[in-house]
Amino acid sequence: MDFEIKRKDGAGRIGRIDLGGWRVETPTIMPVINPGILTIPPNEMREFGAEILITNSYIIYRNERLHEKAVENGVHSLLDFDGPVMTDSGAYQLSVYGDVEVGSEEILEFQDSIGSDIHVPLDLPTPPGVERERAENDLEVTLQRAREGVKVARANDAVIAGPIQGSTYLDLRRKSALEMSEIGFDLYCIGGVVPMMEEYDFENLVKAIVASKSGIPFNAPVHLFGAGHPMVFAVAVALGCDLFDSAAYALFAKRNRYLTNRGTWNVKEMEYLPCSCPACHGNSVDDLMEPELLARHNLYVTFRELRVVKEAIRRGELLELASERARSHPRLHSALKWGLENGDWIEEVTPFSKKSAFFYTGEESMFRPEVMRNKEAVGRYRLGGEVLLFIPHDLDIDTLDQIEDRGVQVMEMKPPFVYPKELSRTYPFGQSLVPTYVDSGRHKQAVKTIEEVLKVYGDNFEEIYIVGSVYKDYLWELDGVSYLEPSQLDSVID
Repeated sequence: MDFEIKRKDGAGRIGRIDLGGWRVETPTIMPVINPGILTIPPNEMREFGAEILITNSYIIYRNERLHEKAVENGVHSLLDFDGPVMTDSGAYQLSVYGDVEVGSEEILEFQDSIGSDIHVPLDLPTPPGVERERAENDLEVTLQRAREGVKVARANDAVIAGPIQGSTYLDLRRKSALEMSEIGFDLYCIGGVVPMMEEYDFENLVKAIVASKSGIPFNAPVHLFGAGHPMVFAVAVALGCDLFDSAAYALFAKRNRYLTNRGTWNVKEMEYLPCSCPACHGNSVDDLMEPELLARHNLYVTFRELRVVKEAIRRGELLELASERARSHPRLHSALKWGLENGDWIEEVTPFSKKSAFFYTGEESMFRPEVMRNKEAVGRYRLGGEVLLFIPHDLDIDTLDQIEDRGVQVMEMKPPFVYPKELSRTYPFGQSLVPTYVDSGRHKQAVKTIEEVLKVYGDNFEEIYIVGSVYKDYLWELDGVSYLEPSQLDSVID
């Protein structure tokens, strides 16, 4: 299996997986197929946008009829799908029922015998909030099975996924990711997150992603196991996830649940269908109470959202989209902020320049790589002159050229950015849109950058001024800085 990164924004990327003669573009979702219960026939999945499916090898293994057909004709024939198929090992059944009647090596050999394109060893999914001792013990079992699984897969020349566990203990998540990376897998799966999705526990979901990604090779595809709700795609992709899977499209339909990128609605309580997909167009709310039709809507909206995410990556607007989607739920919003603030590696992979503008969308924007870089870049400036002058970026000053000619170093303030005027046309300073209202957090971030400028260059200037009444309230934080009204700028020239 080969993975090529074609475009990136934030930690998100548009990639291409070459797998056994097939090509799969990421980010994408693998619809979960239960071969014993086909809500939507697998051979129709490409109509929705599916390029790869996932099914459960343990269900096939345990069902005599399915087992025989899969071994005889292969899993692709069993599902009637012309495309790659990933097979899970039965870990989900293990997490629900506490035991499965098969060993890890045995289920891997079975996955090979039915022609699976991506194999998964039998890991131990550890739910959130368990005692640390259990999480540690489960992780050791998962790691041991992973080592054994790689040997089996390599002997069969098979592609294998490495499941990352650790519950809600971030150090265990990172340890799992690092050790899985050392073992060496073709792709990595962040597991044990289904309970988080079910409880809308987006904070722990994001923490699991960030902790896991910090130990995974950047050039490897990452699969977020069991996460398939369209409301989380933009955030999860922005943090570096490439593949998703879910049976939510079918399971939710059986409970009259209508998926949107803003959450899940009960179709029985709806009066309008705010969607023009083939399942909704021309139909009524009553029509969508039929599970198969509702499942089709759920799949359409799922793949539509992924196309929106990919276009946002291509346009350099993924973080703006993630901010927009995060506002659909307070916990998702706080989770995004935590992820941006604590995902140090995100800055390392974010492009330094974009064709699109930086949009300040709220407090989470202050943790974006562009803002962090602004403060860190201060030490690389070459500031000179006798007077250091900080001015608002939108202040119309007729005599500004004269001021600069008289040995005044001008710094523009465009909260949260502060930068030398010479850089005003570069990204992100010139290509950024910020609100006109005063935002205390945004302006405090600008003051932090001003403080950094003063720490590095303050002793080089005889006088330091700041212009703009909005900053007057912050002057007590800035030693050696005087306040000027715009009308007093002539005094600086004199």
